[in-house]
Amino acid sequence: MEILKLNETPVRTSRNFNINNIKLENVKIPEVVKNFTNVKIKNETDKIKIDSNLDELFLNYGVGNIFVEQVKKIANKKLKITIDTKIKKEVFIDFTLDEENNNLIDNIEIIANENSKATIYLKYESKISAFHNGVLKVIAKENSNIDVVIVNLLSSSTNNFLSVENEILDNAKVNFVIVDFGGNASITNLYSNIIGNEAENNINTIYLGKDNQLKDINYICDLKGKKSNVNIEVQGALKDSAKKHFKGTIDFKRGCKKSKGNENEFCMLLSDKAKSLALPMLLCSEEDVEGNHSSSAGKIGEKQLFYIMSRGFELKEAMKLIVRANFNNIIETIKNDEIKNRILYEIDTILD
Repeated sequence: MEILKLNETPVRTSRNFNINNIKLENVKIPEVVKNFTNVKIKNETDKIKIDSNLDELFLNYGVGNIFVEQVKKIANKKLKITIDTKIKKEVFIDFTLDEENNNLIDNIEIIANENSKATIYLKYESKISAFHNGVLKVIAKENSNIDVVIVNLLSSSTNNFLSVENEILDNAKVNFVIVDFGGNASITNLYSNIIGNEAENNINTIYLGKDNQLKDINYICDLKGKKSNVNIEVQGALKDSAKKHFKGTIDFKRGCKKSKGNENEFCMLLSDKAKSLALPMLLCSEEDVEGNHSSSAGKIGEKQLFYIMSRGFELKEAMKLIVRANFNNIIETIKNDEIKNRILYEIDTILD
């Protein structure tokens, strides 16, 4: 099979960093797929219109052309979610991959019209070897406020590819929480096009890797409007021989005076074989802006472990508590208790 070169950084760095892209081989990409039927929509309301009449797909970036083209040509689940008002109920969309629905190529568009507000949960889960390639576009119009929670609980024998794009207009706010626990190779590309004045995008991510799992995370944020803001917070942990690449780019474009961009990524290494690479970048072509970035990785401190274990906890339980504590600020941004409890359960299961 050919080697796939995916998830390119918007600006090339030295080859020595080995992070400009991810190269994958032996990835089986289905050419023909059946209709995907195992999707459940909960709390559907007449205040949110859900149909399959999507506009033609265009992405500025995406995981890679081969995957974007696949979604364009043979997507087997299309959802257009239009929000016209403020919705108190949370809307859940659950995709379960099984023997009869083992290939999911989904194309989802969320349009938040002026002054609307909603929370949308997208959960992907499988127990079998499967394939997922998805595109999510979020268009947040003036004064809208949208929360999107993406939960990846796919099996460790499933390849997962996800391309996300935002378009955020004046005074609009989009909050993402991304929980990336599943997948053999889990490749995520998120492009945030912050066009409007006083627009805001918050991207909060937690990831866990075990065995030989690979996480490749590429976030690209263009700030274009005045007094616009982006905040990227990524917390992760790797055990066994898992690997992670994080690429975070905040680009202050001309016209975004008084804008702010912050990104922080931290990875806990829970074994000597786990590997973490990170590339936080700030680019700027405008004056009077503020940008901050940081990235770090390290093992859990012996003093911290000793302190917890001295209070009666065994090593494995102490490590779980520390991972939970590092993830807690992001988990607490999720309002739904059922989802939060499921995430905590998965943390304990993965770290056993």
